Amino acid sequence: MDGALRSVSPPTDTPVRDAARRTVRSGFGRVRHLAQLLRQTAWAAPDQRVQLIRFPVDTRLRYALAAFGGGVVFVLAITANVQLSEIVPGSMAWALASLQVFPLLLAAYRPLAAWRISAVGLTLTTFAEIGHAPTPFWPWPVSGCIAYVVLLFVTAQVYGRDVAVGVDLLTAGAVLLPAVALVRLPPVVLAVAAVVVTLVVVLGEAIHSRQEAERHLVAAEEQRRAGLARQAVLEERSRIARELHDVVAHHMSMIAIQAEAAPYKQPGLPEQTLRTFGAIREASTTALTEMRRVIGLLREDDENAERAPQPGIDRIPEMVRAARQAGMQVDLTLSFGREPAPAVVDVSVYRIVQEALSNAGRHAPGARVEIEVLRTDECVQVHVADDGRTSGGPAPGGNGGHGLTGMRERAELLGGTLRAAPREHGGFEVVAELPLDGVPPPRGGLPPEAAVDERAS
Repeated sequence: MDGALRSVSPPTDTPVRDAARRTVRSGFGRVRHLAQLLRQTAWAAPDQRVQLIRFPVDTRLRYALAAFGGGVVFVLAITANVQLSEIVPGSMAWALASLQVFPLLLAAYRPLAAWRISAVGLTLTTFAEIGHAPTPFWPWPVSGCIAYVVLLFVTAQVYGRDVAVGVDLLTAGAVLLPAVALVRLPPVVLAVAAVVVTLVVVLGEAIHSRQEAERHLVAAEEQRRAGLARQAVLEERSRIARELHDVVAHHMSMIAIQAEAAPYKQPGLPEQTLRTFGAIREASTTALTEMRRVIGLLREDDENAERAPQPGIDRIPEMVRAARQAGMQVDLTLSFGREPAPAVVDVSVYRIVQEALSNAGRHAPGARVEIEVLRTDECVQVHVADDGRTSGGPAPGGNGGHGLTGMRERAELLGGTLRAAPREHGGFEVVAELPLDGVPPPRGGLPPEAAVDERAS
């Protein structure tokens, strides 16, 4: 019985074995990844051609900077040759000094290749010193070490974390460790050198990571601004479409009702006239149905408030009073003739003044704002300006915010123009002209022959 139970019961060490297998498999994977990284850093990975130094446009200054850099590298090479000549023969000293220092000339364009050449030069220097010196405390010339540290920093800063790790490990394993075994470099000096190399590589990689993060932030900000601009245009077009629907639907409904009621108002009309009225009623009803179907696609579930009557020029004084209660200094001048403005233009004028006044309160708090709306025979002119006493309007030369984008879109859809720019003596102004041609004026609306001139106290 006990034997049967032992044969049926599962082994108790299965989870432990699975965890051990996963650990070993993960360890082998990391070792394989590290070996591949070292191989690519040492010779397999192609070097990228970069340009770290952007020379000025002036040709003479460019040549002067290039000559100065070449002179510095040449002086470092001479210094390295002098130090190496005390240990190895002269021709070999020049060759080793060139391998260590002259790769600096490639650092601005081929940093990884320059680092590889300099690392080979330092390693060959270690092998060349065997038998030529008793026990040097430091086998490499100071100028060669300076050049190598610069190449370490540039390589880590250009290529990022993976190459930086490979460069650090290869420096410790292929440059520093041979010196301990061949020329008896003290282990303490080896540890200090390894720490210095690691710090330089970490600094370069940190700068690389920061630059990458800044580039990603700039790209994300550009995408966000483009998305907000597109959203502003779409929202403004949607609102304009709803307002056009509210205005045109009213007149189309009146046409259908009048065409339906005409035969009852005037009995005994000819059959051809009755058919004409019927065609007018049917066409207007069909057009109204199609318009509502298309505009319905633009409406959202939470836009019930937009179905309310749209404000117009007659609501601008109310808006100005609310702004004054909020602490703004606003001067308002309204001038319109005997004929009221068409409903579409009426609503657009209100929206433009509303957005311009909001921008003035947001970007120039405490400034005095002047609003003027003038109705002529051809168009309605809108002028909103502030004196910018505190912070002024949007930055000169810019396109403004998304509100300006919506205002321009509204004016262009009505065939008008809108200009928004800084004023010559400070502040910001918005000037718009909305034509009346082609837009039928509504019946009713604003009272005939009105003029309002209000001044802020």
